[in-house]
Amino acid sequence: MLGFSQKNLNICCTIMDNMSRDIFGRKISKKQIKREVINENRKSGKAAEDSYVMKARLSGYEVERTGRGHDFRVRKRDPFTGKVTYNGVREIKSGNAKLSKLQQKTKKRQSNYKVIRENSMW
Repeated sequence: MLGFSQKNLNICCTIMDNMSRDIFGRKISKKQIKREVINENRKSGKAAEDSYVMKARLSGYEVERTGRGHDFRVRKRDPFTGKVTYNGVREIKSGNAKLSKLQQKTKKRQSNYKVIRENSMW
């Protein structure tokens, strides 16, 4: 056999099988794959948030974007008096996403905190 033992041949085949390649056969680095996955997750999260905002506004809620610990503050007003009848905080998650430590802490502190699992249309 041409100087290769069976063990060396198996290792070479295993290494070649583990390398990711694009549709043209070029190698893709793990860093690039991770970047693409994060980018896809960001897009699906944004689509889920947009979908929720649309549904909430159609249901008669006022939706306000917030900063830390949650995504949105929602309010429902009485149409005749204008008084706020419901006030809540929403965290929108798409797919199997987990809450961050800050989001978990906020959820424990606030009784009106609700996590919404939204599957976007795209």
